[in-house]
Amino acid sequence: MRLSRVRQRWADGKPVLATVAFFHDPASAELISLLGFDCIWMDFEHEPTGISQATQMIRASRVGDADVMARPAKGEFMRMGRLLEAGAMGIMYPRCDDESEAREVVRWAKFAPVGERGFMGANPDAPYGMMGMAEYVRMANEQTWLAIQIESPAAAKHARAIAEVDGVDVVFFGPGDYSVLSGVPGQFDHGKVPEAMWAVCRETLAAGKRFGTLVFTLEQAKRVIDMGGSLVCYGADLAFAKQGLEETKTQFGKLGFAFGK
Repeated sequence: MRLSRVRQRWADGKPVLATVAFFHDPASAELISLLGFDCIWMDFEHEPTGISQATQMIRASRVGDADVMARPAKGEFMRMGRLLEAGAMGIMYPRCDDESEAREVVRWAKFAPVGERGFMGANPDAPYGMMGMAEYVRMANEQTWLAIQIESPAAAKHARAIAEVDGVDVVFFGPGDYSVLSGVPGQFDHGKVPEAMWAVCRETLAAGKRFGTLVFTLEQAKRVIDMGGSLVCYGADLAFAKQGLEETKTQFGKLGFAFGK
């Protein structure tokens, strides 16, 4: 079984930088990993990606050292096990409401005695039966990690209790859904959103756990790290491609090229 780059970064006292792989082509995950990013966020909550596709993307990411942080949908506890078996090192669980739900995530994502994850050794993570059962169970519990997302005002009130759940490694504030559920969609600078984020950060750190969130600028990343955050997610393959294409349009438009109809 592979060692977690994310856990190693944290052990060295360094923050983790993740980016999102929206494209379903394994080449995207392969490229991000080869470029040396710490972590690739693969979203299976909103994206129409099946386990077979996920397995190919996770396999491609292993040409480098990047961890994969896979996000199933809320309540998809059985799917978490399959994503871990495919080789995801981290699970990001969305829309967590309270500590009882966080405990369920741990239950399904960790082997006994931490949780009750079901064992299957003939998978890419084990790998393919080449590790003894006891060794794999021990390493999987040590190397995999769990990020619990707080994305609503109601859940933010339970931040400390969620962070205190044994087996939860990171509490991750989701500004997108939080802004929507707070009645200020997309207004990430609206007082409600940053106030909640910093409150969740303080409660998480006070519980002795790690804090993470999305950032949209380098300055935001610095503020999060200065506040004690240790997992920041910036950008996505889709966004980077869009930015590059837009820049090409701007530059070549100066030479008289026309785009579109």
